[in-house]
Amino acid sequence: MATEKQSAEKEYTVEEKLSSLYQLQKIMTEIDKIRTLRGELPLEVQDLEDEIAGLETRLQNYQLDIKNYEASVSEQKHKITESNALIEKYKAQLDNVRNNREFDNLSKEVEFQGLEVEFAEKKIREFTEAISNKKNDIEKLKEDLEGRKGDLVQKKEELDQIIADTKQNEEDLRAKAKKLEAQIEPRLLTAFKRIRKGARNGLAVVYIQRDACGGCFNKIPPQKQLDIKLRKKIIVCEYCGRIMIDPELAGVDE
Repeated sequence: MATEKQSAEKEYTVEEKLSSLYQLQKIMTEIDKIRTLRGELPLEVQDLEDEIAGLETRLQNYQLDIKNYEASVSEQKHKITESNALIEKYKAQLDNVRNNREFDNLSKEVEFQGLEVEFAEKKIREFTEAISNKKNDIEKLKEDLEGRKGDLVQKKEELDQIIADTKQNEEDLRAKAKKLEAQIEPRLLTAFKRIRKGARNGLAVVYIQRDACGGCFNKIPPQKQLDIKLRKKIIVCEYCGRIMIDPELAGVDE
């Protein structure tokens, strides 16, 4: 079976190989045009989805920060309650002191607990301000999030419409390309794909235009032009590496 396949491949002349490659190039160019029509939309959709995911994560973090601040406020309020209870206790004990030393110790305890209350109240003000700032951040973040979601819906609708308009055409073109690829020897097909990948405009096969390469537009010597027209061997441009054919094979009038 392998021998039969190899002999079948050898049946294709250089001219037939060049013609198949050029037909494949034309199909791939049409597919490239469809991708160009879609433009940057797929990337824009992906970027928006990533940005929305990031904003939602930030929103969750802000909401968690508020919960932590609220827990801290509750903790400080509890400390104030405890300190006030101790102050009342120590003040009551001041009425029954037996000496100056005990009076001084109790007075210091009352003063210390008073400072604890002041410190806790200061922390509460700080946490309350932080909560207020976070809530403002959340409101702004929600506005941004809604705006990005609106943009995403719009971009997706545009992309879906373009895909719907071009899907069938692209599928037909890809089916034709696959059929052509089966007729091209693997080594040549690999070279074609490599050249296409490296070419800025995706052109791997070009025809001569005004005595120059149709890809890089560098002049081609007359003898090489003659060799290209003879179609006896596959010739590539010495400047850009593209496969060159004559205009007649491309179906173009010089």
